[in-house]
Amino acid sequence: MEIRQRSLKYMVEREVLDEQKLEEVSQRKTYSDTHRPIRERIKGSINFFPILYWLPKYSIWDYGMPDLISGISVGIMHLPQGMAYALLASLPPVIGLYTSLYPALIYIFFGTSRHISIGTFTVLSIMVGSVTERLAPDENFFKTNGTNVTEVDTDARDSYRIQVAAATTVLGGLIQVVLGLVKFGFVGTYLSEPLVRAYTTAAAAHAVVAQLKYMFGVSPTRFSGPLALIYTLMDVCSQLPHTHLPTLVVSVVSMVLLIAMKELNSFLNPKLPVPIPGELITLSLTCLVLTDVACPPVCFSLSSPQVPNVSLFGEVISDAFALAIVGYAISISLGKTFALKHGYKVDSNQELVALGLSNTVGGFFQCYSVCPSMSRSLIQETTGGKTQMAGVASALIVLVTILKLGPLFQDLPKAVLSSIVFVNLKGMFKQHSDVVPLWRSSKIDLVVWIFTWVSTLLLNMDLGLAASIIFALLTVIFRTQMPTYSVLGNIPGTELYLDIETHREAREIPGITIFRSSSTVYFANAELYLEALKEKVCLGLILKRELRDERKGRQRERYCAEDRVSLGSLGKWTWDIHSIIIDLSTANFIDTVAIKTMKNIFKDFREIDVDVYIAGCQAPVVDQLEFGNFFSESVTKKHLFATVHDAVIYCLNHRGATSLPRYEPSAVSTASPASL
Repeated sequence: MEIRQRSLKYMVEREVLDEQKLEEVSQRKTYSDTHRPIRERIKGSINFFPILYWLPKYSIWDYGMPDLISGISVGIMHLPQGMAYALLASLPPVIGLYTSLYPALIYIFFGTSRHISIGTFTVLSIMVGSVTERLAPDENFFKTNGTNVTEVDTDARDSYRIQVAAATTVLGGLIQVVLGLVKFGFVGTYLSEPLVRAYTTAAAAHAVVAQLKYMFGVSPTRFSGPLALIYTLMDVCSQLPHTHLPTLVVSVVSMVLLIAMKELNSFLNPKLPVPIPGELITLSLTCLVLTDVACPPVCFSLSSPQVPNVSLFGEVISDAFALAIVGYAISISLGKTFALKHGYKVDSNQELVALGLSNTVGGFFQCYSVCPSMSRSLIQETTGGKTQMAGVASALIVLVTILKLGPLFQDLPKAVLSSIVFVNLKGMFKQHSDVVPLWRSSKIDLVVWIFTWVSTLLLNMDLGLAASIIFALLTVIFRTQMPTYSVLGNIPGTELYLDIETHREAREIPGITIFRSSSTVYFANAELYLEALKEKVCLGLILKRELRDERKGRQRERYCAEDRVSLGSLGKWTWDIHSIIIDLSTANFIDTVAIKTMKNIFKDFREIDVDVYIAGCQAPVVDQLEFGNFFSESVTKKHLFATVHDAVIYCLNHRGATSLPRYEPSAVSTASPASL
């Protein structure tokens, strides 16, 4: 290859390469050489203990102090968030602290991200809450005291809800581990960014409605299923006249204090090494000042491992799968964001295994489903955290709180925790502004966003997620079924071929039609592909057949009217076509239905003396053509070419001179067809 630096031009001289010659020149490996057995692929792709790679190289002098400061900062955030988000899961607040402790310690050994903070998260807490309240509603635990007054046995209810949450978490963790072992780390990509952001935005509305009963001190009826959010909101509004005023005052004061702390943090952010722990300060003040307010208190103790209730697996499997997918999608998106910023790699399959083991082991210690939190992860990164040793420090803060400082929060009003949840949802509600940029950039993404938001609000979290994923996949299918079909022309002086309808300088090559689809060809669009191809070449073929029949004395009226096409969009077509080149460079796979369609294309056009060739096939597509018995005595690998330009040069030399004067793009030399 000769490269001229000054003019930025290049010149390549080689022979025309069909697939058979290309395999000889490139010494292509066989399928068995490039595809290892699944057992070997699993063994080679999963490193069960990533900590063994970085811990021996850990420098206390370089990383010790930054990790310690970062860990303390994150641990302080874990305390209020863990207790507050446990209320979203309809579990005792101490369960939130367990969830902030055990899974984080497990992730340190198996995770590949250095900056994410594993623990409680708003959306997962709400999803767990929908399961616990569905399987353990208040009405199942009514008891009658000595005065014949019916009340809820909260101890029995909470005990069963913990079992439900633990079983769901363990099952979801096992699903994640299995998906990671079989290299299904890509499943998170099916949750597109518009879908995830709309889902979390709608989840914020569910979180607000779920906390209203604690903020107003009312007891609304528990609803489940579609429209549960609407019914719950209506019931809360109907009970507002019975609001417990001391509880409402605590809620309002707490929110004002939290908002003031957040605004102060924003104002002083450039000057502060670590943010002011506003949530922890609010908790401490309310514990000291408002201990006499009649709000439900919380209590603390360290949990012991328990085997989950496996009999619940059948009832929670769909919820566990949803939690596994959503948790992983959030985890890998945050992990890759920080990895890209700091120049290291996050393994998607290993992350599935790490998150799965964190959930599985955590479930044995009464934890519920976890994933990283954006706010905590940002604190861990911005305060100088270098490795997951920061996670060890934050876990120790939580552990000390459970063992030694628990009595300080013994009389903590739940209204304060609800206020923390309410204020922390501000960022999610801001995501409603996504609508405007999506309207400008992609109408389909906007439709996905709106559908996800509406379905999650109306159908509840689990059904809403399922409906949203199905709808998003349907949009993908729709877009692959409605691709752009193009006829390509040569840009004079180059080996480039572009759509003749969108590029003025693109010139069709006499006698040759080059056809391309913007998407891959498979069973859902194979018939449409065939119809589009026939439509694009129909005019030239009709005229050619009519000329041939006229020579035999036949009449043009023999052809059906539906076989004719308008000349309006085809003004650049020649009246005689001897070769068709199908550009498959956009196809990343081809299935059996598409292979049969290609066979029919070769057969049908051969009957009217038109040669068909394929160009630009990727190696996996060539393999699939072989396995699908596409090749035969009449169609060999010599009908496949490395590029469109190779196929054009071959057609011009093979058929061009017999029907039309030789067409020579300036980049093509007929004396030396391979020279550019």
